[in-house]
Amino acid sequence: MTNRNRLGLTWISYFSYALTGALVIVTGMVLDNIAQYFQRPISEMSNTFTFLNAGILVSVFLNAWLMVIVPLKRQLIFGFVLMILAVAGLMTSHDLTVFSLCMFVLGVVSGITMSIGTFLITHLYDGRQRGARLLFTDSFFSMAGTIFPIIAGILLARALPWYWVYACIGVIYLAIFVLTLCIEFPVLKSEAAKPGVEKEKWGVGVLFLSIAALCYILGQLGFISWVPEYATKSMGMDIAAAGQLVGNFWTAYMVGMWVFSFVLRFFDLQRILMVLAALATGLMYWFVTSNDASMLHWIIMTLGFSSSAIYTTIITLGSLQTKVSSPKLVNFILTCGTVGTMLTFVVTGPIVAKGGAHAALSTANGLYAVVFVMCVLLGFVTKHRQHGHVTH
Repeated sequence: MTNRNRLGLTWISYFSYALTGALVIVTGMVLDNIAQYFQRPISEMSNTFTFLNAGILVSVFLNAWLMVIVPLKRQLIFGFVLMILAVAGLMTSHDLTVFSLCMFVLGVVSGITMSIGTFLITHLYDGRQRGARLLFTDSFFSMAGTIFPIIAGILLARALPWYWVYACIGVIYLAIFVLTLCIEFPVLKSEAAKPGVEKEKWGVGVLFLSIAALCYILGQLGFISWVPEYATKSMGMDIAAAGQLVGNFWTAYMVGMWVFSFVLRFFDLQRILMVLAALATGLMYWFVTSNDASMLHWIIMTLGFSSSAIYTTIITLGSLQTKVSSPKLVNFILTCGTVGTMLTFVVTGPIVAKGGAHAALSTANGLYAVVFVMCVLLGFVTKHRQHGHVTH
């Protein structure tokens, strides 16, 4: 493979995570405006975003098999067409059913590109380089989380319609589309078609990591989706300041990923994961119980930095539970995390309806505690040390 092709495929991976991050993270910023647009209660309106998360889940789950059947380039070109149709639907329709359908389509497009992006990184890089590249790729999710809440805050503060936020997000896929047309993609073959490949048992450690992935993403998105509502309604901030709060989290998260991509090489992954999960749980508890609005910016920045390496380390540890890294194992853990994405408003919507945004943040804190418990249990059964992967 030429360096030009490798570089192009790597950038497609980066942009694929940025697309997913932008779509998922701006929800909390535009939720109130969309609820007013459709004249529905905000807790009820949040449930319609389950269609976005369901689309991501369905496409990530199915694409583990579809990637072998449908060429990657064709999938991404088709995704660009779907993206245009979905954004056009949001901008031209005032019907809630059409809105839900467009959200589902955006989720499908996002899931397809993210699963392709994850595969490309695991296909192009090995060993230590794979872990570092995965972490750096995931930082683009955070980068989008830094940029797009600020963009959304600016657009909404100037009284522009909420759907222009999604039009801006569409620019990311335009970059993916242009790259797709200019480079060649690897041709995939089914693992069953490869002679002499013996299936390796995953082990109970994968179960703990899968639960941790689900609870972490559900907790993270449940927290960050309701921070704007909590900040504006309970802490007296305006929408721009609330957007800055979310932006601060993802900025620190992004910087943390860059730092930990270097630091993690010197620590045992399971132990550092356990420490980071404990620290993140404590910091979120501090945020939820703090009454000082000025402190929230510092707490959320520290939380973003401390928790930045958790999800990618979960995926990396999962890939190290077998002697030979299995793309299906990685995709399985990624799917579990995506289930957490899908459940975000299914779980938090009713909680907000009954107890307000603060109750949703407290629930997210409890889910982070579960992640910590899973990391502790993993220490008793992990196979990454016996496979000689300690320094990966």
